[in-house]
Amino acid sequence: MPELPEVETVMCGMRAHLQGHTIIRAEMRRPDLRWPMPQHLAERLRGARVEGFRRRGKYILMRLSGGDSMLLHLGMSGRINLTQLDPRLPVAVTRHEHLVIESEEGCRLGLVDPRRFGSVDLVATHDEASHRLLAGMGVEPLEASFTPALLAEACRGRDSSLKAALLDQRIVAGLGNIYVCEALFRAGLSPRRRAGSLGPLRATRLVASIKAVLGEAIAAGGSSLRDYVQPDGELGTFQRAWKVYGRESEPCEVCPGRAACPGIMRIVQSGRSTFFCPRQQR
Repeated sequence: MPELPEVETVMCGMRAHLQGHTIIRAEMRRPDLRWPMPQHLAERLRGARVEGFRRRGKYILMRLSGGDSMLLHLGMSGRINLTQLDPRLPVAVTRHEHLVIESEEGCRLGLVDPRRFGSVDLVATHDEASHRLLAGMGVEPLEASFTPALLAEACRGRDSSLKAALLDQRIVAGLGNIYVCEALFRAGLSPRRRAGSLGPLRATRLVASIKAVLGEAIAAGGSSLRDYVQPDGELGTFQRAWKVYGRESEPCEVCPGRAACPGIMRIVQSGRSTFFCPRQQR
């Protein structure tokens, strides 16, 4: 499933191609994805001007004139195709393209979602924070408000693993399996550590690692794993920089005396694979 860096990359692509444009055509090719789409979505989109974009966790909000925001979640297999229309050429037909938006300025957006775990909804822009999918979400990890003190306080008294706490969207919005594994490795913290044991020093290391990993991943266009591609069709490249994720049995890159290092291990936590170095991460 696309995580924060992938969603940020998609949102930035949509902003670059669509902000300031007027929508002249919108077509729903099925009534639902994971949940039913708004019945009059196409009518509400047509004629609206795209005023701006915002990411909240793993969700994209496209803000429209008239006071609506289109909320988009890519799910497990969703992707956005952005192309420039050429009136001389026919539009290529894409399988599993469930929503099409075209602008007066010649941009075409297609939402492709083979497994249909994504979602599309409309919400009043002034009421975005109270939408059922966004209400109760935690702090954005790239904002200044995400501090070591805030994270330590959120983890205080929790008996769950540190990894489970970081994946809890009520604590930190947008983090997923890949980037939590990578950030914990950089911080030298075990994913099995009890969340409640996160003191100020460890929280400082962890917050810095989370911000660094996310920033580098966004700069690389995210990680391309299975279905994810950028809106222009290019692959993300951050998977080349993974230190632990997907690297079971490979040597740890930072362990002193690598001969004694057991290598990267994989365990299962809450049904998800966790990759870590038991020597480096305590």
